[in-house]
Amino acid sequence: MRYVIVGYGRVGIRTADLLATEGHEVVVVENDPAKVERAREDGFTVVEGDGAATEVLAAADLDGADAVGGLTGDPEINFAVCAVANDHGCRTVLRISEEFSEEVYREYSEGVDELIYPEQLGAASAKTALLGGDFSVLADITETLSAATLTVPDESPVVGERVVALDVPDEARVYAHGRAGESMTIPLPRTAIEAGDQLALMARPDAVTTVREMLQAEA
Repeated sequence: MRYVIVGYGRVGIRTADLLATEGHEVVVVENDPAKVERAREDGFTVVEGDGAATEVLAAADLDGADAVGGLTGDPEINFAVCAVANDHGCRTVLRISEEFSEEVYREYSEGVDELIYPEQLGAASAKTALLGGDFSVLADITETLSAATLTVPDESPVVGERVVALDVPDEARVYAHGRAGESMTIPLPRTAIEAGDQLALMARPDAVTTVREMLQAEA
């Protein structure tokens, strides 16, 4: 699969490296000369320029991308990136800081497939270490598995099915479920899926794509 990463800072570097390790094609968009040089030294195709500029993103060939990540430290740029990517039918991931208000959160979440909070993951790792856990074990797991929250669209063929009975790939696990606007919990045996529900999934990246396609409405 082909991914476009806008921003080659701390988060972008790690994301690009993990995707490349799993055999995916990665294109980096970056305007900082030092970061551009580093991305090229790391073996990535680089489009140099402002990631919020339409012409720069066009040079990254969004029509050929499966997903685009706005991963700079500026959420305004990330939002602009995702807005352009939406016009090309790409899955969009926007990096934001968890310090933003709920109102700003809602504004950014509209029209974006996923919001990510790198600070939250850092806090989770610190808490695990402080409690005596071995976070390196979790890191090893996340090298090969991806966690995703998928929304069940209207008219999805899985509406009405029990969550625990979903026919997902062997390497995928649905570990939580929630109604729209509600907290996610472990699904009960009789919990049936409704349009707008969210499913939390742990799987290899290719299996996440398979499940996402399975949830889509039939043409």
